[in-house]
Amino acid sequence: MARGPQPARPRRKSEGNIQENLVKTRIGGDLSSFMKGKTDPPKGIGKAKHFDVIIEFNRDFPGGGTAARQLLFEAFLLYLNRIGATDESNNLWRFGMSPPLGMPAVSEDSKLDLSQMFSNGSRIAAKSLWTDSYAFATLTREAIDRLSSWTMPQKDDDKNKGETKSGSKNKKTPLVYKIWCDHEIKRCVYESVRTIKCDAAHASFAASGKGVVWAVADTGIDGTHPHFKTLRTLDLPDGLFHRDFTADNPDPTVASAAALIDSAGHGTHVAGIIAGRTSVLDEPKTDAVKKICVKSEVRNENGTKSTVKDTHDGVITGMAPHCKLLSLKVLANEKQGKLSNLLAAIGYVQRSNDYGRNIKIHGINLSLGYPFDPVWFAAGQSPLCVEVDRLVRSGVCVVVAAGNAGYGTVTQFSGAPERASHSGTIMDPGNAALAITVGSTHRDMPHTYGVSYFSSKGPTADGRMKPDLVAPGERIISCALYNGAKSGEVPFREDTGTSMATPHVSGAIAAFLSVRREFLGQPERVKEIFIGAATDLKRRPEFQGAGLLDLMRTLQAV
Repeated sequence: MARGPQPARPRRKSEGNIQENLVKTRIGGDLSSFMKGKTDPPKGIGKAKHFDVIIEFNRDFPGGGTAARQLLFEAFLLYLNRIGATDESNNLWRFGMSPPLGMPAVSEDSKLDLSQMFSNGSRIAAKSLWTDSYAFATLTREAIDRLSSWTMPQKDDDKNKGETKSGSKNKKTPLVYKIWCDHEIKRCVYESVRTIKCDAAHASFAASGKGVVWAVADTGIDGTHPHFKTLRTLDLPDGLFHRDFTADNPDPTVASAAALIDSAGHGTHVAGIIAGRTSVLDEPKTDAVKKICVKSEVRNENGTKSTVKDTHDGVITGMAPHCKLLSLKVLANEKQGKLSNLLAAIGYVQRSNDYGRNIKIHGINLSLGYPFDPVWFAAGQSPLCVEVDRLVRSGVCVVVAAGNAGYGTVTQFSGAPERASHSGTIMDPGNAALAITVGSTHRDMPHTYGVSYFSSKGPTADGRMKPDLVAPGERIISCALYNGAKSGEVPFREDTGTSMATPHVSGAIAAFLSVRREFLGQPERVKEIFIGAATDLKRRPEFQGAGLLDLMRTLQAV
């Protein structure tokens, strides 16, 4: 018997959510969720009227994305002039803002119309000028809505006819491609140097990092620490400067000095794993150093922790002791930093390298990131991941932390909580396809203890295998802040996380490139070689990737 028309099936709530997530819009899913109150906003936003955003411009705009960005800048300057606030206007000009070639003719009325979206509290950060595709701004909900729908005004004759002179339909050109939320990013070695065979590589191949420059995007590097004085680790080749992106410093000298101040200690610890040397007895000795003190934590019988201070009489060295380090300060302290700071820092590396035409910075270490949500953007397609992949294609090795979200709490069927390993927890920018994403293993017994329980596990949300490698990340000893250290005493401390595993790989690659210089500027080939030479720890690939980093085998493989 034939069936009559069936009533429409009510759409379930989950189906509606999926459909909404896939709707094309110029407001990113992350920002939209915060604006609608569906997701807890980044710390500091609360229910404020303004949102920190990353504006990605439309490359199809007349004159390209740089012209679109310039138009927004000029509209913002009109707003500042209208309200009589000249400080920020002068600050933008001091950074050297100038109209790009191919800038279309836009009427003053149109610029004035665009400037109307700005209001009290609106801001465009001068660090935007370090990138070519983005602007970093603070805007109201109304301004975000208006900017997302603003299109290039059409000529009157075309507008009236509805067609161009060629007869094709007249298409309005939007100013922006997407507006994203400016996320908060978070920070995600004398025994571990043997674990990855860096000591053997130093002795057998003289793989010490000479002639290689590695950037560290972090909380800054303590420029007063003696570990970086022995081999003049922070003295950069001509044309390169340290840079602080946590504040708009148009004066290069001020910005450079600020990058060598670290109030948190995370960046200093990471930097000490990559490069530098501290020695009391063996040459080359560290000047004015009489004692190396190492602080570590021990667990007492009653479950409490206490700090133990030991003296070390030998040498503490980075994986590539002679490598030069470039400090890019993107985190103001241990817990605070904007994604826009990191995007600006990546833009700075691109410009320093003349976009791959003259590579001066050979690699960058990113021991930081933020949790990935597939509702916001596809895995590996966030603005940060896109810029990381672009940097790799320009000839720079990018080494990133997988994250520390590999273990947590799940709810049983009965409702009781239970602790368990979590798969699919790789953080951004670890989801970037071309980056070398690093998980953590034990400091000196990786075959016995395997992958660290906290190390984020793959695969990515779109099915790619990550992490790529694992390296020591548990109780790693490196530089502590030098502030307040006693005369002749150099402080070191333990720290744990994939943040500590990542610089092991950065240092090993710097050491490799110093003796296999034909691979400079070929980061994808370098990644392939290191993955192929890794040691299998007999753990699942979503835990260990290709396995444990092995510098000696990598050098012997080529």
